[in-house]
Amino acid sequence: MTFSISTWNINSIRLRLPIVEDFLKRTAPDILCLQEIKCQNDQFPVDELTALGYSNIVIHGQKGYHGVAICSKLPLTEDHRQDYCGVGDSRHISAIFHWEGRRIRLHNFYVPAGGDEPDRETNPKFGHKLDFIAEMRALSALAEQCTEAILVGDLNIAPLEHDVWSHKQMLKIVSHTPVETEGLLEVMRQGQWVDLMRQHVPESEKLYTWWSYRAKDWAAADRGRRLDHIWSSPGLAPFLASIEVLKEARGWNQPSDHVPVTAYFG
Repeated sequence: MTFSISTWNINSIRLRLPIVEDFLKRTAPDILCLQEIKCQNDQFPVDELTALGYSNIVIHGQKGYHGVAICSKLPLTEDHRQDYCGVGDSRHISAIFHWEGRRIRLHNFYVPAGGDEPDRETNPKFGHKLDFIAEMRALSALAEQCTEAILVGDLNIAPLEHDVWSHKQMLKIVSHTPVETEGLLEVMRQGQWVDLMRQHVPESEKLYTWWSYRAKDWAAADRGRRLDHIWSSPGLAPFLASIEVLKEARGWNQPSDHVPVTAYFG
């Protein structure tokens, strides 16, 4: 039996609900994880997504900005929200679902972007991002007995050389500085997470999920970054069938600057 999960920083679910509905009709993942929903829980379009078959929804919303949600065709239980860095931001939610007799904990993250200046002394936002990543090191893919794990979301870091359009030119740009990339890779190592996107696409190949709004012609410039990720516990990695990065979504009407990424298991 196959299973699919998508992750997408939607940059306002209410503004971009039409393209979310189109995506769900054409791709129909079993679970959709959204970041930066930019609404409180009672403002989330539950009825519209339920009408499309996503009747199991857990939300960690916030007024004006941030916010994450999991929308599922499969039952969700034991949902949990962790306040990373203790500042009250809605940047994490998790829940349990079952697939092929396996109990799976799904984590959905929206890591802070970190501002523009890669210096925690002059830019508190960058310090917040580094502290957030440091706390994530405690999250193990093997944290719960008899439970596999999947971690998805906008992690706002492109950790590998070919996760950005120019490794050399991006080394001093927030999202690809060595302190960030090494920090995220340490999260993976300590937590025993498998980078499923790079399991499917070799590290030697360019792989992007985000293209800036600032580019006049994002497609022609193609100066992307891989900011969105799908990881799993080692036990699930052999079941990965494929990964789809829906690049064309960047050109849809009123698009997010991120595109949906879908992992297929079977």
